[in-house]
Amino acid sequence: MTGSTRWSTHLPVRIAVALLAGALALAGCGGKRNDAGSDDAGSGSGGKSSGGRLTIATGNTTGVYYQLGGGLARLIGRDIDGYRATASETGASVQNIQGIVAGTYDVAFSLADTADDAVEGKGAFESKQPIEALTRLYPNYTHVLVRADSGIDSIADMKGKRISTGSPNSGTEVIAQRLLEAAGLDPAKDVKAQRLGLPETQDGMKDGTVDGMFWSGGLPTGGITDLTTSMRGKVKFLDLSAELPKLQQEYGKIYEAGTLPKATYDQAVDVPTIVVPNVLVVKKGFDPDLAGKLVKLVFDRKAELAKVNPAANDISLDTARRTDPIPLNSGADKALSDLGAK
Repeated sequence: MTGSTRWSTHLPVRIAVALLAGALALAGCGGKRNDAGSDDAGSGSGGKSSGGRLTIATGNTTGVYYQLGGGLARLIGRDIDGYRATASETGASVQNIQGIVAGTYDVAFSLADTADDAVEGKGAFESKQPIEALTRLYPNYTHVLVRADSGIDSIADMKGKRISTGSPNSGTEVIAQRLLEAAGLDPAKDVKAQRLGLPETQDGMKDGTVDGMFWSGGLPTGGITDLTTSMRGKVKFLDLSAELPKLQQEYGKIYEAGTLPKATYDQAVDVPTIVVPNVLVVKKGFDPDLAGKLVKLVFDRKAELAKVNPAANDISLDTARRTDPIPLNSGADKALSDLGAK
């Protein structure tokens, strides 16, 4: 997938979509919890078929993971007998996988590059992590925005600047560090890294305490829509095409060329960027029967998830099996076969 998207809209429609997303997602979102699932039997149990509550690890509250996680939680409670689900706010990919392995969460969203690191025991993970995939999801688009008055026209120009690299232990932080290195910078020394979630990053960009930011998310991401709307003409996206070959040389073809269409955030031009797939993951040994039901739910109800956020439109049976080196859960594998996945 090149990352190109067909979704476009004007501001009133975007606002309507955001309102609809909030209404649907809140039905399944439990908000931020320090100990997700501690107050409900069945949470963190590996999803056994006897029923109970499932906890879905998502991401920042203004990001796509949180919106779609809330929508998925709502569908689980409605369509899978015996189960209820809660979407928990998290720092995203790395934290989500750590929580899956620890039994804190049952199902998690993750960037594929982070999940690859987890199964191979590299990067943020000191050993191989026992996780499986339910399915590949939609692609995440790398958003790099800077204040127009920051003097930053490329990632290399971020040297000495105050840059939000994303929440600690997030997939955004992983790709931010890799992009900085690809531009010849040392993330630990050459930038004044601000390890902030998206809501805090939005505030920093608006009040001038942050010069630039990284974000990896689906299209559209509500927090980015807010920034580009409220700071119209005062922020700009950076072209990432120069860094892509270096990322591919170091980390493989999991990083692909993509485009941020101008209509998505009402910009003057399309912006070349980098995309990476998302995957839905569980702990190794997750109940195959429930895994199959979850996979079937995602594809049978994709149109409803797309009403929560249009990023779900890019979930496809054509790419659902492409999770290597993350092994597919056996129940998920069977469900994908039944659904006609390639």
